[in-house]
Amino acid sequence: MPRSADEVFQRMLDLLLAKDMDGVADLWAPDGVAEFPFATAGAPARLVGREAVREYLSGYPDLYDVTGFPSVLSHRTRDPATAVAEFTAVGRTVATGSPYEMSYVVVLTVREGRIVVYRDYWSPVQAARARGDLNGLADALREEVSA
Repeated sequence: MPRSADEVFQRMLDLLLAKDMDGVADLWAPDGVAEFPFATAGAPARLVGREAVREYLSGYPDLYDVTGFPSVLSHRTRDPATAVAEFTAVGRTVATGSPYEMSYVVVLTVREGRIVVYRDYWSPVQAARARGDLNGLADALREEVSA
């Protein structure tokens, strides 16, 4: 079982490549939190608890076939339980077969080898572009503004 924030992050990448979403969710503490500060247009901004993370991840391999992480850079912080990681995921979008590439910045904090806070800065525009659904994102944003 990985213990440090860097080890947990690397294990998460390995499990993502293996398409083991249950394994990824199992890295969370039972009360761990996942936050997505840039989420918009109906995407959740915050998930509380391992089972909420598991539910969120359950359909991920049906959307994106991640085949690698060509760029991974981890930054240690003054707190050994917290790491900042920059990484790029590549693969293909399942629905369209189009290439998928997304850059992320993640801040994660672990306690006793489990994720207690995972803050994921990803681009909803790039995700919609990868899905071939920029118009859908624009429509959802218009609905969000008019609500």
